[in-house]
Order: sequence, then C-alpha cells, then structure tokens
Amino acid sequence: MNYEINDPWDWVDIFENTVKQYAGSKHAIACDSNTNAIKLLLHYLKIKNKEIEIPCRTYVSVPNQIILSGNKPKFVDKHWDGMYELGDTNIVDAATAFHQGMYNEFKDSYMVLSFHAKKIVNIGKGGMILTNDDKFEKWARPMIYDGRNKRTLYKDDKFSCVGWHMYMTPEDARLGMMILHSQKIQLQNKTVGGSWAYKDLREEKIYKKYK
Repeated sequence: MNYEINDPWDWVDIFENTVKQYAGSKHAIACDSNTNAIKLLLHYLKIKNKEIEIPCRTYVSVPNQIILSGNKPKFVDKHWDGMYELGDTNIVDAATAFHQGMYNEFKDSYMVLSFHAKKIVNIGKGGMILTNDDKFEKWARPMIYDGRNKRTLYKDDKFSCVGWHMYMTPEDARLGMMILHSQKIQLQNKTVGGSWAYKDLREEKIYKKYK
C-alpha cells in the first residue's frame, strides 16, 4: 500500500476516491458515522414534518434521526437485504452492504455507508455518503468539519458556516485503506445484514405512538 502522503488528510481523500470508484458514484464524503450522515442529509434536503416510511426491522438510529429532525417514522413490515430507501427522501441506507457498482442500484440517490466493526469494511466507526450531487458535495465539506476547511490552519481559517463535528479522521481513513487491501475483506460478500438481522421496532415502547 504505497501512496504519496504529504498531509494526514490525504488519507481521507484516498479512501473517498477508492470507495467512490469501486461503488460507482461521482462523489464520496467520509464522515464519522452512518447515523450522522442521515442527520446531515435530512438537514440538507430540508425534510421537515414528513412521515418517512422505513422497515420496522432496522437499526434504532434510523428512526431516531427521523424523529430528531422533526419528522415521523412510518414502520412497515418489509424484507430488505443490504440496503433500503428511506421513504421518498432519495436517501438510501446501505449500512450493511458493500460491493462493486452498488451505487448504480440507486443511481443519483444519497447512499449512506457504515464502517462499524460489524460491517464489511470494519474500521470500527465511520460512515460515508455516495452521491452525484455536486452542490451537496461542496456544501457538505465544511458542514461536517465545524464550518472549517480541513486544509487550512485554524489560525488562518475563515469559517464558512455553522457546521457539525462529524468528520472522519485521517487515522480511520488509513485503517479503511488497510482493510480494503487486506485479505479480511472478500468483495463477493455483498451484505452482512438485512431485515432478518434486526428486531421489530414496533414493539419498542418509545415508538408506540408511531405505529
């Protein structure tokens, strides 16, 4: 694994470029989690006061982000494997999938990946948004880094927005590249989860009013 690294942030660029080429998207924006990626997208798309349909068997952070963004989850009993759409938001949760050309299955969507320890690219934490949206890519860069430019020293930076603290570190990106180059990842292994892997959230007390 030989790359020309002149700055630690080069690892993030390399990881993003590698994943987007493999998955088939124009852009890839690395962040600190799949959960925060969903939060970021709901904010960018200005989705408010909406009922968003999601599988009743999914990870708990998905309905949580829908509720915390001012929306309501609508739980439906449907099978999914690897990835599914969040209603008609154009957001695709692909947390349990990773395979070549996967973005083409939901082309021009905002596809969210996860690099949790139990996922295929098992960094331990981290997420990524795959998209063809140039405007979003430009908007998201400072938004995930406290409104900052990661290539500018703090003392010299002119903050461009009120952003969140949800960026991927160079250390995690480097580990991601090591995993991609190792024998641990078998690229024919497309998914590590689906509706069969999660309990029915409709049975949880906190979601009773959303049934």
